[in-house]
Amino acid sequence: MRLYLSLFYFFYFALVGVYVIFMPKVLLDFNYTKVEVGIIYAAAPFMRFLLPFIFKYFINLSQKVYLSSLLLTLLATSLFLGTVENFYFYLLANLLFGAAMGVSLPFVETIALQRISKEEYGKIRLWGSVGFILIALWLGEFLSSEYEALYYLLGTAFFTLIFGFFVLKFDTHSSHEEQANDKSFSISQYWAFWMSVFLMQVAFGGFYNFFTIYETDHGVSLQVVSWMWTFAVVCEIIMLYFQGGLLQRNLLNILKVAIFITAFRWLILYLYPDNTIITFASQSLHAISFALYHSAAISYVFSLYTQKKLAQQFFLGIGFGLGGSIGALLSGQIYGEYIFLIEAVITLVAWGMLLIHDKRKNLI
Repeated sequence: MRLYLSLFYFFYFALVGVYVIFMPKVLLDFNYTKVEVGIIYAAAPFMRFLLPFIFKYFINLSQKVYLSSLLLTLLATSLFLGTVENFYFYLLANLLFGAAMGVSLPFVETIALQRISKEEYGKIRLWGSVGFILIALWLGEFLSSEYEALYYLLGTAFFTLIFGFFVLKFDTHSSHEEQANDKSFSISQYWAFWMSVFLMQVAFGGFYNFFTIYETDHGVSLQVVSWMWTFAVVCEIIMLYFQGGLLQRNLLNILKVAIFITAFRWLILYLYPDNTIITFASQSLHAISFALYHSAAISYVFSLYTQKKLAQQFFLGIGFGLGGSIGALLSGQIYGEYIFLIEAVITLVAWGMLLIHDKRKNLI
């Protein structure tokens, strides 16, 4: 089980790595405007936001639906090859891609959280970071054409399908029992927490979609930027390996610290955009603002609701979906000198929302 989970994470996040790190720059090379890049990178997250509401009322996240999502991911990446030079057709392909990717990860995350301990989860999940880092290093050195990045998207999607298929045998949870309770799932009961999740990912919009462009605009080479991404993920891997003990503590306190440190991280990028050493230092905080935050957040959501798969879908949908979509659109509009200062302010508001949730949950 651990092998197949590790390989699924490896190729899933290698796919994400190509999509996030290199495709924004590739789209600019295809003469997309920065606003159009923002719209494209809002499409896939927006679909992830819509999906949980559809699954809550109309669809059961079954094994067949999960397998279909893996096949649709492969289909969408195939469509990228034929549509990338047309903004509108490429946008449609990204909507399909977002919908497919928004199904498979929550399904696998639920299996992982049910079948392995918190300590083991980090040591298995880190293989996703390894996939992300290896693709960043490889393409940073050898990417020679725009279409080559699309071929790597297709290849990683294929292997995600293969190993995602083998993960299925470890799904022993009764989806019928969970589906019966899905309609009682409540977002409003913990609205401040979900608002915090949403704003945290809005604030990541500038980083995910424009960090490469931001740094190259300040005179940093694409090769060095790829090393910056790599360094961030190395720090992420170290955190994932050793975070088990931390996750045994108060998860809300961990989330508060992680969000506050993330605000500081964006402030550093605003103040020192062309200082390579300081930017590398800010990238080390990815261990906290992504790895520790993500593990603590999905663990907290897992403990908060009885509808486990649906809860993970909503976490992905509200955070990486709606938050990522709004964050991509916003970052495309505000890109410039003050982008990371604005992201820092948004992150502080997310921190405030979590403080409100912490006070309210004791009254519920």
